[in-house]
This record gives sequence, structure tokens and C-alpha cells, in this order.
Amino acid sequence: MRERLDEAVIFFLLKLLSVSMCRRGVCGRGECVLTSTAPFYECKCKYPFQPPDCKRYSVCERNPCRNGGQCVRDGNDFDCQCPEGFSGRFCRVGPNDCYVDDGESYRGNVSETDDGFECLYWNSHFILENGIDPFNSFEDDDGLGPHNFCRNPDGEPKPWCFFRRGLRLFWDYCDVNKCSPVVPSPSPAPKQFETCGVAQPKKILTRIFGGLKVSPGAIPWQVSVQQKPKNSNMKYSHVCGGVLIESCWVLTAGHCVEQNKDMQVVMGTLSLDTHDPAAQVIQVENAIVHENYRETSEAVYNDIALLRLRGTNGVCANETQFVKTACLPSGQISDGTECTISGWGATEDSNYGSNHLLEANVLLISQTKCSEPAIYGNVLNNGMFCAGHLQGGVDSCQGDSGGPLTCKQNNTSVVYGVVSWGDQCGKKNKPGVYSRVSNFLDWINSKTQGPA
Repeated sequence: MRERLDEAVIFFLLKLLSVSMCRRGVCGRGECVLTSTAPFYECKCKYPFQPPDCKRYSVCERNPCRNGGQCVRDGNDFDCQCPEGFSGRFCRVGPNDCYVDDGESYRGNVSETDDGFECLYWNSHFILENGIDPFNSFEDDDGLGPHNFCRNPDGEPKPWCFFRRGLRLFWDYCDVNKCSPVVPSPSPAPKQFETCGVAQPKKILTRIFGGLKVSPGAIPWQVSVQQKPKNSNMKYSHVCGGVLIESCWVLTAGHCVEQNKDMQVVMGTLSLDTHDPAAQVIQVENAIVHENYRETSEAVYNDIALLRLRGTNGVCANETQFVKTACLPSGQISDGTECTISGWGATEDSNYGSNHLLEANVLLISQTKCSEPAIYGNVLNNGMFCAGHLQGGVDSCQGDSGGPLTCKQNNTSVVYGVVSWGDQCGKKNKPGVYSRVSNFLDWINSKTQGPA
């Protein structure tokens, strides 16, 4: 037993040594990847640099081009002239190299991003140094391995990879084509929105600070509320979040509604800057702000609104894998419960918001605690509550206004709060303040169940 323990210690120390070697740049103009056998690292040279240390180079002496490609020297650089049907820097991408659906099953050879950056190996020490271990983040291997081919282990819209730019780690979607669609046979249309508060299973990989990128279908009731000047030709722009509670009704914050504006909502998408075929764009027919909505220099009261969507025969949003309704709460939820906030709001990396939908977990904080002088004093009433972390950090921000705070109740997700206001973002002792939806149930029902 002692001998096996000693062997484990030695193995661990050798592993640390290999990480240290990678940090010293032992691989020259190559990439240092970690392995499970001594010396526990390997240099993956970027052509034309040669093994073992990627410091010597020779252009086109050994043909790096695959599938019959021809290496053409261009000074100290080279190009691969690929035969018809093949592409990529080394002609590795064949005519049938494409992905199906979201590309989770993709096992092709594309290793470049849409912008032409070369992908890092999945076992690159640089990825691990940034606190990410792809091999321990998923239930299955999802095609990951000691290679730098694009994969989709976490439910993104298409295959992606990590890449390095200077001393920073980034990720992006890959330059890989989608396979030609197979036309499905028609099937009977299911009834719309029979259940609420049930999302797709989450598959998440941590890639940003404070919040997590949301996987498709994980928050299907999330809505982007967008505006433009009334009757203008300008483009709509995202101003607030919202939450779908019925096919034709979106719940949001009262302060998100402005006079003399045309409004629309976008749902079913994670990204605000790309065209998503799963997205549904619906015009707002009527915006109803709470009759007692009031702003002061310290707080916003009755900060809640309903958006009536434009539809046909009582149907506005169509239920899909990516568009579903959240449930309304059936009562109070205990202080200290962990709930979820989501939106495209500001992060510590960007004061202008994120193009990709983010989520984070926050704790419900007692009204007594939030009413302490050091926090918000006596400005809170029963129509509000606060949630977050008193030490600061994770919080909702400007672009998240009107978006949902959802909690689990009877195994379904209920919209317990609507993002309202706060004192800056992620500040110590200044958690986010939310409109308490359970206080407005009678008002919501009177508007949504009345005459259209």
C-alpha cells in the first residue's frame, strides 16, 4: 500500500513538472499538450517547424498536404494546393466533412475557426492553465481527444474550438459546413404550451467569469425585448429581457416600456447578432404597464409590465424545443433558495452586454437582511425582493432588466422575479432588486384572461 502511495506521489510530481516545462516554452513554436505517460507532455509542432522541440523548420521538404495536395513554397511560408473537393490548410477537409443538427455527432477534421484561427488541441496545457478541463466537463467523451479538431460537446448551435490570441484564451465556431437537410415526413402537430417550466437538459462548459453561456433550450422562456423609434426604418435593438408566460403574453419590467416606440420580441435564440433559424420574431400589439408604476430617486415601485403579442387565431409564439413558457409561482419561496437569472446584460468583460445569452445562480435574500441600512434600508416594499451574493460578483446588470429570475417549485421552473433595479452591478452589499411576481398574480390574471 505504501509503495503504491509513493508511486502516486511520484506520478503527481512528474505531472506538475510537465506543466512547469510547458510554461517555460519548451515547445518553441509549437503547442505543449499534456499526456498520461512520461514525460507527461508532448510538443505538437506547427508546420513548417519540426519535432522534437519545434524550433527547426523546413518548408515543403516533407509534404504536409493530405489527400494528394501539393505543397507550394512561398518564402518561409507555404500553401497547400488541394485537389478538387478538399479544403483546409492541409487539405484534410473532404467533400463529405459536414455536421448534422447541432454537430454533437461531428467527427470530422476541420480545425479552424470561422475567422481563420487555428484550433488548440483539446489537451493543450494552455486550456488547462485557464481553469478549464474539457475531459472532466461532460458525461461522454463527445469526440474530444488529443487532437485539435472542432467538436460540440456542450450543445452549441454548431461545432467550435478554443484558440489562443496572445496570452488570452478564446473560443469560436468553426468553419465547417452543415450537411444537406433530409426532408422529414409530416407528423401531426402537437398541442401548444400544454406544460410550462420544463426546459431541455443542460450541458454547460464554464467559459466566462460570473455567468455561464446557456446551452440551446436550457432557458426556452427567455425573450429579448426590442425597440425602435415609432414608424421609423431603423433596426430594432435589444433593450430588455422578458419571459414568455403564454403564447401571446410576455412579462417584463415596467421601466422597459417607452412611449412612441415600436416593439418586438425575439425568442428561441441564444445570440443577438446572428440569424438563428430557430428564432421567432413577433410584433408587440399592446404594452400594459402597471397602473401604479412609480420611479423615485431611490427605487422603482410596481415595476412590472405585460406585452400582448400579435398573433393569428389566438396563437402568437409557437412551442418548440427552444420556445416554451415559464410557470407563474403558486406561493412564496424560502429565503436562501438558489435560483437562476439570465439575460444579455453587461459582464465584467463587456460593459455593453453579451451577444450570447448568459445565466448565473443567485440566492434569495431575506427582506429583513435587504432592509438593513448598509444594504437598501427602508426603500423596499412587499412588491420587491433582493437576490444575489452580498460579497458581490454574480449579479444581473443593465441589459438584463425585465428578464426572469426563475426558481424550482414542484419540479418546474417558475418566474419568481423580474429584474428591476439595483445599485450598480455586482457591488458588495448591493444585490439586485426584483419585482416579486407572486404579489402581482391577480393583476397578471386580470390582464391576460380578460378580453383580447
